[in-house]
Amino acid sequence: MKMTSRKMVEMLKEKLQQTQWSFEFDRKKDMLRVEDAATKKGVTLSLPGIIAKWETSKEKAIDEVVYYVEEALTVMNEKQELTGKEKSVFPVIRSTSFPTETNEGIKLCYSEHTAETRIYYGLDLGNTYRLIDENMMKKENWTSEQLKEISLFNIRSLETSVKEDIVAGNIFYFFNANDGYDASRILNENLLQSFEDKIEGEMAVAVPHQDVLIIVDVRNDTGYDILAQLTMSFFASGTIPITALSFLYENKQLEPIFILGKNKPYK
Repeated sequence: MKMTSRKMVEMLKEKLQQTQWSFEFDRKKDMLRVEDAATKKGVTLSLPGIIAKWETSKEKAIDEVVYYVEEALTVMNEKQELTGKEKSVFPVIRSTSFPTETNEGIKLCYSEHTAETRIYYGLDLGNTYRLIDENMMKKENWTSEQLKEISLFNIRSLETSVKEDIVAGNIFYFFNANDGYDASRILNENLLQSFEDKIEGEMAVAVPHQDVLIIVDVRNDTGYDILAQLTMSFFASGTIPITALSFLYENKQLEPIFILGKNKPYK
């Protein structure tokens, strides 16, 4: 059976049988909005990524999405406090197209990062996290600088698990701890510096979706072509896609690049 967005929406509706939840399918953006009808709080799902996972994992992919939605909506309707939970605050990487406020018009806390990415902040709740908004900050008198410092300290404290793969003479490093903060590790300056010190070619970095960080020692033009194909594939299959573009890392700076087939990248 060929899976379409419409079929996937119906499948998810069947699995998410909650009378208090409403569903809105945006055909143009290929997204499904699931929210609590009473509070109007909810999550937006990117359907292409879910379908790509379904093609390989079938029911397991659906179960993962259902679990994510149920956990997220349950958490959204609970009161959360920051004080006393400082070790549970982490930076969360999203695309610049991600909303900057909740559906209720409350501004989310975020910092600028690159032309393609933005840094939001989340309170880890175990199986999911809640994005921190300005109301949560005001209630506890937290400052933006305090939030940023605490989250960056915590991301540096996370263990890193890396898988190395050599393709056509280029070395690819994959970070995939599946803790929800793999892409956020791009903010760990010590980690990036440690790789820059040992990389012999040019250093490229990619965060195609939330659950992966890719660092590449690009030693020839083929390496760029492989990276472009890889990031596009990961971007299409991620539940929470971020960007299909890669970055060159030099002098502690991330520069978004366009990679043309059989060519070196252009900034």
